[in-house]
Amino acid sequence: MSIKRRELHLNAFLMEAGHHEAAWRLPQSNPRADFDLQHWISLAQLAENARFDSLFLADGPALTGTGEFRPPGQLEPLTLLTALSQHTSRIGLIATVSSTYNEPYNLARRLASVDHVSGGRAGWNIVTTATAAAAQNFGLDDNPAHAERYRRAAEFTDVSIRLWDSWEDGAEIRDVTTGRFVDRDKLHYIDFEGKHFSVKGPSITPRPPQGQPLVTALAHESTTGAPFRLLARSTDIGYVTPHDVEEARAIVAAVRTEQEAAGRAEEPLHLFGDLVVFLDNDPAAAVDRRERLDALAGYPYTSDARVFTGTPVQLADLLQELRESGLTGFRLRPAVAGHDLPAITRGLVPELQRRDAFRHSYEADTLRGLLGLARPANRYAAHV
Repeated sequence: MSIKRRELHLNAFLMEAGHHEAAWRLPQSNPRADFDLQHWISLAQLAENARFDSLFLADGPALTGTGEFRPPGQLEPLTLLTALSQHTSRIGLIATVSSTYNEPYNLARRLASVDHVSGGRAGWNIVTTATAAAAQNFGLDDNPAHAERYRRAAEFTDVSIRLWDSWEDGAEIRDVTTGRFVDRDKLHYIDFEGKHFSVKGPSITPRPPQGQPLVTALAHESTTGAPFRLLARSTDIGYVTPHDVEEARAIVAAVRTEQEAAGRAEEPLHLFGDLVVFLDNDPAAAVDRRERLDALAGYPYTSDARVFTGTPVQLADLLQELRESGLTGFRLRPAVAGHDLPAITRGLVPELQRRDAFRHSYEADTLRGLLGLARPANRYAAHV
């Protein structure tokens, strides 16, 4: 596997008012941000103007916590990204959809639709849902076991990709004179039979502009190794959460080993490090702001990812240091969307550009193109 480009890739992981639980209470925040379309449009355009590769929206089929002290609900992300696609033109649009509580036929169709509507900018983040509240929303007492959820996720992804390929490029003829609309020889039954799914196909939606929308997943190390195997087998981008360079090297090595075992050693697989960001021009101001937010929340902020508190120059130094571990990009989580995303776009991005570490302009029209990923060949087409 080789990804030669030395410039960093950047993804903006957006949460309503921000990733800190108390972000919605600040003067620069919108306490109604979760359902305010204009709020999301403004954030998306801010990230696009800074030439980010993509936006990322999380999701889950149950309320976040009790909902008493932070916004617990959210818009359905694929619906929201469809709206955002009409107010942006180049930035990628990635949404979380659970493989535990969805079916691949419907999911493949919805993602293909977003890819068509956006002109080739859609991406899917696979999650395996593990909360009892989510299970109970679907009439179950509990979720499937950890390893079983990941086996289902791998099969789910395989089915989805086959459905995207079930229409060959050029299957639509649309010949008004002859009345022939589709070349039936270029539509394919996938006839998938697995442990979790039985799907005949073909899809009802023609092959997406990207061939296959981008597939991503977050993986933490586990005793089963299943999360890293899912990255290696099924994704184009893996999000990981190292807290220092040594941990980053170990994670990258583990995923690359799994990638080789999966027979994908020669295929490009991006690994993005996750960071929560409190960013100010004065490091003391960033620390003070984080402490004030913690006081509002009533407890110190923690995250599965490393939490950065400092200046754009310090963050640029850290990203370039972590880049040497083998990471190819970063998923940045603004602690306060109304403060930290502008600080990232107006402070960090120019600093990285000054170091020739980030693009000055978009060089492709699709999300795959921005990441240097080729449009996948169709598995059902005859290849000469």
